[in-house]
Amino acid sequence: MADYVLAIDQGTTSTRAIVFNHAGEIVETGQLEHEQIFPKAGWVEHDPMEIWRNTREVVGLALTRANITSTDLAAVGITNQRETTVVWDKNTGEPVYNAIVWQDTRTQKIADELAGDEGAEKYKAICGLPLATYFSGPKVKWILDNVEGARAKAEAGDLLFGNTDTWLLWNMTGGTDGGRHITDVTNASRTMLMDLTTLDWHEGVASDMGIPLSMLPTIKSSSEVYGEGRPKGMIPGIPIAGILGDQQAATFGQACFEVGMAKNTYGTGNFMLINTGEEIVPSENGLLTTVAYKIGDAKPIYALEGSIAVTGSLIQWLRDNLGLISSAPEVEDLAKTVEDNGGAYFVPAFSGLFAPYWRGDARGVLVGLTRFVNKGHIARAALEATAFQTREVLDAMNADSGVDLTELKVDGGMIANETLMQFQADILGVPVVRPKIAETTALGAAYAAGIAVGFWSGQQDVTDNWAEGQRWEPQMDADDRERTYRLWKKAVTKSFDWVDVDSE
Repeated sequence: MADYVLAIDQGTTSTRAIVFNHAGEIVETGQLEHEQIFPKAGWVEHDPMEIWRNTREVVGLALTRANITSTDLAAVGITNQRETTVVWDKNTGEPVYNAIVWQDTRTQKIADELAGDEGAEKYKAICGLPLATYFSGPKVKWILDNVEGARAKAEAGDLLFGNTDTWLLWNMTGGTDGGRHITDVTNASRTMLMDLTTLDWHEGVASDMGIPLSMLPTIKSSSEVYGEGRPKGMIPGIPIAGILGDQQAATFGQACFEVGMAKNTYGTGNFMLINTGEEIVPSENGLLTTVAYKIGDAKPIYALEGSIAVTGSLIQWLRDNLGLISSAPEVEDLAKTVEDNGGAYFVPAFSGLFAPYWRGDARGVLVGLTRFVNKGHIARAALEATAFQTREVLDAMNADSGVDLTELKVDGGMIANETLMQFQADILGVPVVRPKIAETTALGAAYAAGIAVGFWSGQQDVTDNWAEGQRWEPQMDADDRERTYRLWKKAVTKSFDWVDVDSE
């Protein structure tokens, strides 16, 4: 009998494979980083072939370290960086261009042209999203418009599109030899091309973007058998049975199944989701309306999401671009050398500003500098930027949902930073709760796959397995909280209107 489920977590900076047991505990892992490619200012790319090679390797690492083989697996689930766009030739299996990453801003002009006189919310009633560089549809259009021969191949039916979930699934199930071209509703909801109500591709939006429907994968639920690992592959014959975009996977792994439950993931960026049940709730405050999950034939569950482009990647920037630290965990030690931010505020609008502003013209600013400010203050300001941006999203979420959150469930790599978690509780004024198993993104994909094949009986098993690991209570004086937050809001305005014709 199979005792485990494998999750593949294809993220922005690395790919991981994690083996989980029935209790939802991590048995073993494998992880490899992939190259971040920056051809021009604002452009971010990945090599899809490197991601596919790394996926095969990390699966082998995880199984070997767990001392098991693929036959010990009940199912495999996939979770992935959403919106990152791969276009490939179905006959050769070769990408026609690098993957264009969700952070990439090259499609701003395309978004502006599509918006026309109707504005950025032109398609929001259909897909729940504003026209922005973030989403997949405009990225596909850029590839078809700018890669020689791509549009002709697409119109001939030779090109396929997918986020990285679809790219991996197609390769894992056979590639050019019968690979399954499928995505799930959560990933489809991040393309701008899916109608949130029908859960089908919207022909009108696809036509406006010049994207042939033949390129688009079949949309399935988040929990069903999509296919099996190819016979000579890494998981031969094992059902691949769960797909969830990374933030929806974390929502599922955090057992946010009731209306009003919310989680915040601290990764390359930050992403807060609140469950709105079977109701599609349009946002009036700069949030996204998205699909949270759909289990088999059950009705889809929707969410409001606040997406923040740069949080963990700001710490990477301090390490890689400035050399201020030599490893990411060192930022906490450096920040603890000072009592506060010394008056410095860091707005990391490297990819513009996402929620709740949606300002593609914004760029990063470090303000409030005096001779007093040192590298400790800058490290602290970088950490605080994550917490301040989360507060802005939480305020928008409270306004849209009409219900004030009483606590925030958190997950992702940055939650190991206790200084950040305490400041987060302080600036929100509500408790911050870390689960016992912090790898909730991979865990959510594992649960979706395991439920599809009967390894877990349903969502109650997920709820039963969830356990609190640590809690931070607010300690900051209310007047201090509002003063520092007011200064943050002032700093944000200094990032606006930076990109213009000259800076392009």
